[in-house]
Amino acid sequence: MSTHGKPHPGAGREPVRPEPVTPTLLRDWPLPGGGSGKDDRGSVLVIGGARMTPGAALLAGVAALRSGAGRLTLAVAESVAVQLAVALPEAGVLRLPETASGTVKGSSAAAVLAAPVEAADAVLIGPGLDDKDEATALLRGLLKVPAGKHPPAIILDAFALGSLPELAGELGPWEGRLILTPNVAEAGILLGHDAAELVRDVPELAEKYGAVVSCQGVIARPGGAGGRAVSETGGGGAGGARASLWEITTGHSGLGTSGSGDVLSGTIAGLRARGTTDAQAACWGTHLHAAAGDRLASRLGGLGYLARELTEELPPLMMELGS
Repeated sequence: MSTHGKPHPGAGREPVRPEPVTPTLLRDWPLPGGGSGKDDRGSVLVIGGARMTPGAALLAGVAALRSGAGRLTLAVAESVAVQLAVALPEAGVLRLPETASGTVKGSSAAAVLAAPVEAADAVLIGPGLDDKDEATALLRGLLKVPAGKHPPAIILDAFALGSLPELAGELGPWEGRLILTPNVAEAGILLGHDAAELVRDVPELAEKYGAVVSCQGVIARPGGAGGRAVSETGGGGAGGARASLWEITTGHSGLGTSGSGDVLSGTIAGLRARGTTDAQAACWGTHLHAAAGDRLASRLGGLGYLARELTEELPPLMMELGS
């Protein structure tokens, strides 16, 4: 997306220096324990999986379980529900109304999803959705679902992100529990200008939508209450109403492969369901995703490993980091 010569809104401002996400930082910011059973590790609901792209929901769901979530439900187009139930017997599967072409019907699906959304700890919307208008209708319907006593975290990815500029004034019900995982192109759409300098643009995106954002290894959260950003890792805050900012220190170019983003968003959803904060889930999940790419690159080669293989690296990486 071109800015056609328009000045960047953040031009002239010195970017905030991000805090590196290192193994030391993560060990000092441990994940919640495993508890005594699956109910203690939370439940994830993944909403997506059109007829042409059911694998995206599958990858996200596997990543959620591999990152330690206790329960998983996949809500997908009805024509692929049985196949996904067989492919992932560890998950419950909901059949969503679909169009003749296999796209999830937004407004009809939202009505079906009210109770499952209320019951979840983390709701991931987007993997495998394939129509912006239907995704917008879905999000608009889900925004009307009552929050309940324990409102779930809402993670948006893929086609669900493209709807946000249109819904920017309607996101109040998700305030304080929204996580976005755009790629660079999607970040530009959300911002309305090119995302050319991520340490400047990702905090802008976090503030604009009131969300924790993970984009290409840069993670930001909106400024804290009272105009002071408070570090969740125990460090001091920085004056001024600006986002807290982190940057991943690992990762390999081979991560740019089909399905990799679904694994990232699923990992973040799984960690969030376990009881982390939004920023902790984003920092841990983005690091684990990148470190898994490093592991596969060293073992299989820099290019050619598959997104599904990333999920297998998540449990040993968490064990090495003491969580």
